[in-house]
Amino acid sequence: MTRLLLIFLCSLIGLSCSPSDRLPPGADVPDWIQLFDGETLDGWTPKIKGYEFGVNHAETFRVEDGAITVSYDGYDQFDENFGHLFYEKAFSHYVIAVEYRFIGDQIEGGPGWAYRNSGIMIHSPPGESMLKEQNFPISIEVQLLGGNGIDEKTTSNLCTPGTHVEMGGELVTRHCVSSTSKTYHGDQWVRAEVLVLGDSLISHRLEEVVVLEYQKPQIGGGSVDPFDPAFKIDGKLLDSGFISLQSESHPVQFRKVELLNLKGCMNPKASNFKSYFMASDPRACKP
Repeated sequence: MTRLLLIFLCSLIGLSCSPSDRLPPGADVPDWIQLFDGETLDGWTPKIKGYEFGVNHAETFRVEDGAITVSYDGYDQFDENFGHLFYEKAFSHYVIAVEYRFIGDQIEGGPGWAYRNSGIMIHSPPGESMLKEQNFPISIEVQLLGGNGIDEKTTSNLCTPGTHVEMGGELVTRHCVSSTSKTYHGDQWVRAEVLVLGDSLISHRLEEVVVLEYQKPQIGGGSVDPFDPAFKIDGKLLDSGFISLQSESHPVQFRKVELLNLKGCMNPKASNFKSYFMASDPRACKP
C-alpha cells in the first residue's frame, strides 16, 4: 500500500517521489492513522435524526466481527432516522480510505433510493451543530452504493447536502453526480479512497483509478432540513471539517477506516518531515 499510495499522489497531483539524500530516514513512509481500532467506537460519536448528539439509538452503530456495523435489529421500522457517526477530529488535507460492504436486507420503511446506500461525509461542521431533527450534516458526501445483482449502479459518487461544488470551472448545483466506477454487486468488500486538498480539490478513487473529481466545495443548496442558520452561510468555501459515516436504512460494515494526513511539518530539517505533505503546519514541527 505504501508504494501504491505514493504512486497515487505522484500521478494525481504531481508530487515528487524521487529519493533524496536530504530526507530524514522514513520521510517517505506514509503514516496512516487508524481511525477505527477494530474493537471499539472510541473516538466516534453518533448523531441520529430525532435524537440528541451522542445518543446511539437502538445501538445503530456497533462493532461486530471487527467492523463498525450499522444495524437495525433494534428498530421496528425506519422512520427517516438517518444517522451519522462522527470522528472526533477535523482535517483539511488528507486521504481518507474505508473498506466497506453491504450486508443483509434493508429495514422496512427505508426509502427506495437508500437500498445498499451509505456514505462518507467530509468537510462537515461538528456533530454537535446538528439540530435534533436534522436529517443530514451540511457536508460533501462521498456516496457509497452497492448493486442489486442485476442493474448497474456506480459507487464513490458525489452528493451535496447543503453544499455545491465546481467542475471544470462551472458551479454544479444538482444534488448528486455519478462517478465512472463499475458496479460492485453482492457482499464483497470494497476499498474507497478520497483525496481531499482543502477547498482546492477532492478526488474519488477506486482500484487505483480516479472515478470522480471536483473543486471548490462550498455551502449552498438544499437537502438539509432543519439546520442552524449559523452553519449555513451560502457561498462559503469549505476547506476543512469533520468526517462521519452514514446510516441510511441498509446494514453496512466498515472493517477499516484510515487516514493519511497531508498537512504537517514541511521543514526538511525536522524529524517529522514528510515529503508527501501538501499543506504546512509549522506548529507540528519537531527537532
